[in-house]
Amino acid sequence: MSASLSGPENPGGSRWKQESVELLSSMRFAIALFTVICIASVIGTVVQQHQPPVNYVNQFGPFWSEVFGRLGLYAVYSTVWFLLILLFLVVSTSLCVARHTPKILWDLRNYKENIRESALLAFHHKGKGALPLSREQALARVNEVLANDGWKGKAQVREGGVMVAARQGAANKLGYIAAHSAIVLICIGGLLDGDLIVKTQMALLGKSTYAGGGLMKDVPPEHRLSVSNPTFRANLYVPEKAVAGTAVINLTSGIVLQDLPFQIELKKFVVEYYDTGMPKLFASDIIVHDPDGTKTEAKVKVNEPFIHQGIAIYQSSFEDGGSRLTLLARPMGRPGAPFEVTGEVGGATTLTNAASQTDKLQLEFTGLRTINVENLAAENAGAAAANSGADVRKVDLVGSVSEHLGSGARVKGDKRLHNVGPSVTYKLRDASGQAREYSNYMLPVELDGQKLFLAGVRDTPDQPFRYLRIPADERSTLDDWMQMKAALADPASRLEAARRYVRKSAPADKPELAQQLEASVLRALTLFSGAEIVRKDAPSAGLQALQDFIETNVPEADRTRTSEVLIRILNGGLFELLNLVRERAGLAALPPGEEAQRFMGQAVLSLSDSFAYPAPLLLSLTGFDQVQASVFQVTRAPGQTLVYLGCAFLIIGVFAMLYIRERRLWIWIEGPADAASTTVTLALSTTRATLDTDQDFDALKTRMLATP
Repeated sequence: MSASLSGPENPGGSRWKQESVELLSSMRFAIALFTVICIASVIGTVVQQHQPPVNYVNQFGPFWSEVFGRLGLYAVYSTVWFLLILLFLVVSTSLCVARHTPKILWDLRNYKENIRESALLAFHHKGKGALPLSREQALARVNEVLANDGWKGKAQVREGGVMVAARQGAANKLGYIAAHSAIVLICIGGLLDGDLIVKTQMALLGKSTYAGGGLMKDVPPEHRLSVSNPTFRANLYVPEKAVAGTAVINLTSGIVLQDLPFQIELKKFVVEYYDTGMPKLFASDIIVHDPDGTKTEAKVKVNEPFIHQGIAIYQSSFEDGGSRLTLLARPMGRPGAPFEVTGEVGGATTLTNAASQTDKLQLEFTGLRTINVENLAAENAGAAAANSGADVRKVDLVGSVSEHLGSGARVKGDKRLHNVGPSVTYKLRDASGQAREYSNYMLPVELDGQKLFLAGVRDTPDQPFRYLRIPADERSTLDDWMQMKAALADPASRLEAARRYVRKSAPADKPELAQQLEASVLRALTLFSGAEIVRKDAPSAGLQALQDFIETNVPEADRTRTSEVLIRILNGGLFELLNLVRERAGLAALPPGEEAQRFMGQAVLSLSDSFAYPAPLLLSLTGFDQVQASVFQVTRAPGQTLVYLGCAFLIIGVFAMLYIRERRLWIWIEGPADAASTTVTLALSTTRATLDTDQDFDALKTRMLATP
């Protein structure tokens, strides 16, 4: 920011004023500001901005999340201290430009022809020679060489000779002014288009942020900004076939509503997909309604905004606009009849169906996705199976990037992208207000060659979903598995399944063996169902209950053999339980074979995991009527022009400072005016020496001192 240039000095004044100006316009002060801005920018990149407070509590803990929140690290670019740093940077750079621009302009007009001829011998690049020319002829020769090489010069006649001062690359110093002016323009543009103007208006006009709920039309005027607001950046949510004209400005302490001078109607939200099912285009067909009744149709695409009345309308994102959902609720804990639930995304309902035998729950419909493109490569599915959780089986549908080569990333193994169909996301909130989030797929997903229904759950939004993998029957439904689970909770059904297993497995001539086998199968089914408590301190069900039983009642030496026998008779009893419920439903028994073995293998695992499924109901999506909504970013950005102009200045300035070399050349032509020969001494000064400087000077010296 400082330059050792000769020229006009700073105007006088008090000492503290001079020191303050010197500090603000100094290089060390600007570097300090740049350092703080860089650190703040890194924080703003690493820490996700404008997230719900609970996310930061889960990530950093209660203490540090409170500390970081008070420092404004969750909205770095709109905090007061960040804006003040930008303001000081503008002041510092402006003072620097104001101080040095007169010196630079003065230096551009000054060829420094007053240099003493004896000083030329002190330069690194220098040369001297005699020419058989008169002084006038030598001067003409020098001017010719300088003109041919693009030098601009000025001659000064002295006693005993002529001093010619020439220069090249004067634009180098203009690059200094352009680069520093660019910083000022960009920072001013950022301040104009940031939250500074909005916060200033709120302070001067008595506006405040709004943290409540309800409809936008019911928000009081003290939380609204007028249509004449000179600068804003807000989000506008518009469902299909709806009209909206009030956008939302998100601030750290709440929101402020921004009324627009027009209204936007969303005719249709358009999504186009590649053959793989991946989306390739998001666009919105809109109609802009002006107060005078004028209607303007337009299509808004990503990175292709529509500008109306000086306000740019960008396609920011899309959300559900209130799709109507139909779900089938199946009891998971106790036997009960399924029942239908309807609702809209964004709405909620209370579940009080007596058939479910559940406590009062609030069901909140949070999302609908009609397209889910996943990587279903076999090895990824196998990896997901290997990473199963202890309570709810975990599925990793997205392949991880494992190998990198150059600038490209390659997924290990083959990638097989496939649209697995719609999914619904909902929350179940109990009477205490605690909620878990669930994500269930409507259609079965084929993993490892088997069709599975995926029922996901997570306790907090920052966690990934864990999936319960339920095998689909030959009708691609959940009916067989759900009826098995219900029958497993019925003592009479368990007893009947044990008797059927004994009739098929025990010898007819050994009734005492059949009686023992029936008791063993019934005991295994009872333990698996959780009806028999093995450890009172930690009641369990599923495979964990069988493990607890073996560890409690079987000597360690016999545990391996006993567990094998127990698992074998458990699988047989569950298979008979499956055919029992199929017979009750009027279906044919499932014949033994590979398909039955695959179904039962997954059914046993999912039944075991289902006892840890943290919900009394499993809700399956059976139908929907999708309603899309677009989220537009509407901006009035007067600083945008300044930013673009600053970027142009910055490119020009950096190019001038890096690629244009300022060079000065002095040529002393010594000799009387009427002499037949002269002595020529020349010297070169350059701001940045390069490998070509020596060669250029030698070539110039040769041309200038060569005998004509």
